Amino acid sequence: MTSDKQTAGVAAENHVKIFDTTLRDGEQSPGCSMNLEEKIQVAEMLEAMGVDIIEAGFPIASNGDFEAVREVAARVKNSRVAGLARATQKDIDRAWEALKGAEAARIHTFLSTSPLHMKFKLQMEPEAVHQAVIDSVSYARKLCEDVEWSPEDGTRTEHDFLCRCVESAIKAGARTINIPDTVGYTVPEEFHALIAMLMNRVPNIDQATISVHCHNDLGLAVANSLAAVRAGARQIECTINGIGERAGNCAMEEVVMALRTRHDVLPYDTRIDTRKITPASRLVSTITGFSVQPNKAIVGANAFAHESGIHQDGMLKNAQTYEIMTPESVGLTRSTLVMGKHSGRHAFKSKLEELGFRLSDNQLQDAFVRFKELADRKKDVFDEDIVALVDDAVVRHNDHIRFVEMSVVCGSKGPQSAELTLEVEGQRKTARAEGNGPVDAAFEAIRAIVPHEAKLMLYQVHAVTGGTDAQAEVTVRLEEQGKTVNGQGADHDTIVASVRAYVNGLNRMMVKREKTAPPVQAAE
Repeated sequence: MTSDKQTAGVAAENHVKIFDTTLRDGEQSPGCSMNLEEKIQVAEMLEAMGVDIIEAGFPIASNGDFEAVREVAARVKNSRVAGLARATQKDIDRAWEALKGAEAARIHTFLSTSPLHMKFKLQMEPEAVHQAVIDSVSYARKLCEDVEWSPEDGTRTEHDFLCRCVESAIKAGARTINIPDTVGYTVPEEFHALIAMLMNRVPNIDQATISVHCHNDLGLAVANSLAAVRAGARQIECTINGIGERAGNCAMEEVVMALRTRHDVLPYDTRIDTRKITPASRLVSTITGFSVQPNKAIVGANAFAHESGIHQDGMLKNAQTYEIMTPESVGLTRSTLVMGKHSGRHAFKSKLEELGFRLSDNQLQDAFVRFKELADRKKDVFDEDIVALVDDAVVRHNDHIRFVEMSVVCGSKGPQSAELTLEVEGQRKTARAEGNGPVDAAFEAIRAIVPHEAKLMLYQVHAVTGGTDAQAEVTVRLEEQGKTVNGQGADHDTIVASVRAYVNGLNRMMVKREKTAPPVQAAE
C-alpha cells in the first residue's frame, strides 16, 4: 500500500489523489447497472491504473452493493477502498462491515448542509445538522482510522455554516473533507474562491486533505476540479468516461491528462498510469452499455482523428502541429490490419493483450470462435473489429439469457418474420414472430420467449469500421417501471447485433430488479 505521504515518489505537496467513484456514483447513471463480477473487473482495472481511492459502492443500498464493496475490499491491495454512508450509525455500521477486510479502508459519510437541503430534504435545523456531523464522524472514526466527510450541496451552503461544519468534522476525526458541487452549479472562479476561503478560514484545515466532487450539469466539472486544485485541494473525485447522475461527473481521463499535458501551469502530479486510460474507458463502456461519444475528449473515437486537409498536411510534417498528446500516452494503439482467418489462438491472445484486454479462459474461447467466424466473412479484420468482439464476449459472460441462432425473412413485400432460438437458464427455446421489419420481428420473437413489460426507448446502430462488410454495433435502452438499462451487441449481421443488444439489455434488467434504492438517495 502506497503511503499518503510518499505516493510513488510524488512530492506530497504536489500530489493530487485520484478518488474514483465509477462503481458508486457512476452506477447511479440512469440505465447503468453492474453485477458483482463486472464491478470486480472495473476495480481491478482501477487498481492497475494507480487510482489512490476506489469508492466501491453504497453498502446499505442493497445486498448486492454490500457484497460488491466487501468483495472489492478483499481483493484490492494497492488502492484504498471506500464505502459511502449517510450520517446514521446504521449506515456507518453497514459500511464498516463491508470494508473491514480491506488492506486500507475509508468510510465516506455525508450530510446536506445547504439551506435548501436542510429545510426540504432533511427537515432539520442547522444546529441539529451540525451536531449530526460531529456524531456521525466521531462514530465512524471509532471504527475506521480513515474517515472522509462531505457536506452535500456544499457549493450552495452558507460560508459561515460550511466553515463551522468542516472545522467540527476535522475535530471529530475526519482526515479528508470533500466539497461536492452536487448539482453542478458552480463556475471555476467561484469554486476556486470557495476552496481558498476554507483554506484561510478553517483553523485546523491543515489536518485534512481537501477533496472536490464536481458534477457536470453545466459542462464545467473538470474545469471546476482543476480550479479547486489551484486553490489547495489535493483530491479529485471522478469517474471513468465521466459517467454519473444526470450529466455525469468529472471525467478522470480528462482531469488526469490536463494535469499531465499542462504541467507548466498545473504543476501537480497523479500516480495514474495513463497508458491504461483507453482500455479502462472501453471496459467501462462495455460493462455499463454507455457508448463513448465520438468527439469525447481523450477517449472518443475522433480524439486523435484528423480529416481536415490542412490538419492532415500538418500531421504528416509534425504530429505536434495538431496533437497535444500522443495516442500511445493514453493507451491507444495505431496498428491496422494484422489479423486474419489464418491467425491462431496464441496470436489472437497476444493481440488482446496489446489492446489492453485480460480475459478468462471461457471469455477468450468465446471471443476467439467469434473472431474466426468474422475472419471467414470479412476480408480485413481491424483492431476495432476485435475490440467489438471482445466487448461482446465480456458483456455476455454469465448471462441468464444467451443468443443461439436466428433466421429472418425480409424484403419490400411483407410480412417480415424472424425465427429465433435463445438459451434461457441453460434451456433452449425457439419462437417465430412477425413484425414491421426484421428487427421488430426479431424483438417480438424475444418477447415470445422471454415475456416482459420493458419498453424499447432507444435503438441505435453504428458501423465499427468502414466498408459494406463492417461489423454493426447496436445500442438499445429498455425501460421498465421507471428503471432503465442499456444493452449493447456487435455482429457482422445488423439483425443479429440487434438481438444481442436487446438480450444484453434484458440481462441487465434482471440485475436491476435485484437492486433496491436506499431510503434517501445518495447524491453528492
